[in-house]
Amino acid sequence: MPSKTPRRKTPTTANALTPAQHADSELFLSRELSQLAFNRRVLAQAEDASIPLLERLRYLCISCTNLDEFFEIRVASLRTSIQFGSTTAMDGVAPTALLDQIHEEASALVDAQYRFWNETMRPELAEAGVRILPRDAWSAKQKRWLKDYFEQEIMPVLSPLGLDPAHPFPRILNKSLNVVVVLDGKDAFGRAGGMAIVRAPRSLPRIIRLPEELSGKANDFVLLSAVLTAFVDEIFPGMRVKGAWQFRVTRNSELVVDEEEVENLAHAVRDELVGRGFRPAVRLEIAENCPKHIVQSLLQNFSLPENAVYRINGPVNLNRVIQVYDLVTDRPELKFAPFTPRPSRLDLEAPFDQLRSGDVLMHHPYETFGAVPDLVAHAANDPDVLAIKQTLYRVGRDSPLIEHLITAARNGKDVTVVVELRARFDEEANLRLADRLQEAGVQVLYGVVGYKTHAKMMMIVRREGQRLRRYVHLGTGNYHAGTARAYTDIGLMTANEEIGADVHALFQQLSGLAPSFKLKRLLTSPFTLHGGLLAKIAREAENARNGKPAGIIAKMNALNESGVIRSLYAASQAGVSIDLIVRGACALRPGVKGLSENIRVRSVVGRFLEHSRVYWFQNNDEPEIFCSSADWMERNLLRRVETCFPILEPKLARRVYEEELENYLADNTQSWQLMPDGRYTRVAIEHDGMPHSAQQSLLSKICR
Repeated sequence: MPSKTPRRKTPTTANALTPAQHADSELFLSRELSQLAFNRRVLAQAEDASIPLLERLRYLCISCTNLDEFFEIRVASLRTSIQFGSTTAMDGVAPTALLDQIHEEASALVDAQYRFWNETMRPELAEAGVRILPRDAWSAKQKRWLKDYFEQEIMPVLSPLGLDPAHPFPRILNKSLNVVVVLDGKDAFGRAGGMAIVRAPRSLPRIIRLPEELSGKANDFVLLSAVLTAFVDEIFPGMRVKGAWQFRVTRNSELVVDEEEVENLAHAVRDELVGRGFRPAVRLEIAENCPKHIVQSLLQNFSLPENAVYRINGPVNLNRVIQVYDLVTDRPELKFAPFTPRPSRLDLEAPFDQLRSGDVLMHHPYETFGAVPDLVAHAANDPDVLAIKQTLYRVGRDSPLIEHLITAARNGKDVTVVVELRARFDEEANLRLADRLQEAGVQVLYGVVGYKTHAKMMMIVRREGQRLRRYVHLGTGNYHAGTARAYTDIGLMTANEEIGADVHALFQQLSGLAPSFKLKRLLTSPFTLHGGLLAKIAREAENARNGKPAGIIAKMNALNESGVIRSLYAASQAGVSIDLIVRGACALRPGVKGLSENIRVRSVVGRFLEHSRVYWFQNNDEPEIFCSSADWMERNLLRRVETCFPILEPKLARRVYEEELENYLADNTQSWQLMPDGRYTRVAIEHDGMPHSAQQSLLSKICR
């Protein structure tokens, strides 16, 4: 870690405005527009010709999936706030005006996605032998096969609906593929043609692989949406199809559970999940050549305004093309080279002996996540282990960790698991998980009413001679083996007595009506983390004013908490050098003269999703470094249960600093700089400089 003060500009004069004297529009960037800007950076990865082709396809699909979630959550929240009379957003912009800005920015992003798909991605895939064939590229032989496939595999499960007084507009499931059809003629009952809706059940594959014998090519694919529109006339015999256009509607996906009123949270979440797919609509995607009067009819049925429609030049569910990535198994050169994470540093024969002698740090995905379930497996079969306590936010299917917890319970250990039922889009999976654990004799808790349990912590209690000792794992990421291969995260295993006592106190708070304990080492939300951060930022500002070494470097997923932002501005004005590595949305304006000229913000988007949260404070050259489950967001700091833990051993602290902070500040290949107006520009390689990728350097350094 650095031994001298980072370069900083002279503190602002006494006549400068304080953060409190600035208008909100000067202080804050729009969280929503910043989130869209992040999605544009993901799309830039797809546009990068140096990345393997199928990986570029994956980035394109991720940008589409991210945009879906943006509408399901952020835009849905804005429309709800308008409904309930909210007047302004964080940056002082009214929600109605912000929705117009979102429509403008999102439309530009959608145009860029489909232009890239049509002009670059699909042609380059075809050139590489992976063809996603549009209708006008089907050979006669392929068309005959597809027609047979339609009649045998697709049409029997379709339930088309003609719209008339006896058949009102059907319920359309969130993000489902649909075709609106205009018909001419009369059906078997003499009813005149008009408009009909064809819904594609989710049981149908969205990507269809064509047999190799049809063209001699192994990787020819067709989209279900193309097949539906090509053969839709087969569904309406005796009538003429005047037009058929695919569409998709996105709905509000936030669960609404009045936790103060429910007697059983699990039952309430189950009830909400039943209706989630049919909540109010927030976006309509439709083929760009669909006539205006059809679009207006759909908008009316979904109670949507004009700024909710997006015209699409391609498949409305482009994100489904991600399946091609997994279906193409014979072209490894079109994907990233595989890597083998470094084996665990944990002694699996005697892990507790090792942890008593020193902490173990893990940096995923460069080091295997397997050490975590391995430790639980060892504990489950250790006769001296009395109890295991664990939080689970997202865990994944068929997790060995769950099997080990069940084994522990069956072996007579006291096993307590805090399952967060409200983990967005994992609610149903977590309900099933909770049921399974309870059936095995595990004590399952659902956390605290009104606060999502987002903390990542596990504790093992073991009898050793005449005393009990606690062994703890704390992390920045979920206990999910799949995401541990794709997300960057830090995990710490320790037998530190003070940290163990703190984690024990947190589990007491989660499992009962324990008081607010004064912790010795950990900062936690919603109690001490927010205030602790403000105090540490203020301390750096005071050090700078007194001419002492002062600096802040922090890495996180998102930043929008106004109190932290104002505190960072005040520290900048005092002369504190501040570097922020914020992957996604950032509401702070860096580089504003007299306000934030000592603050720099960058975002790194690469092969792995940046997910670790690391905070470093120079503290008059006695630096402190923390890892956390919490971003610097209002929800994380004030409305969730989160942990923030120090890295106490000097060698491990230096390693975290070098790998997670210094390394990323040196990145000049996958790094973007945030400008004061909210734009992001690529960090360029300086003249005669060497390219440096933070993620690639860690792959080279740590992995095999």
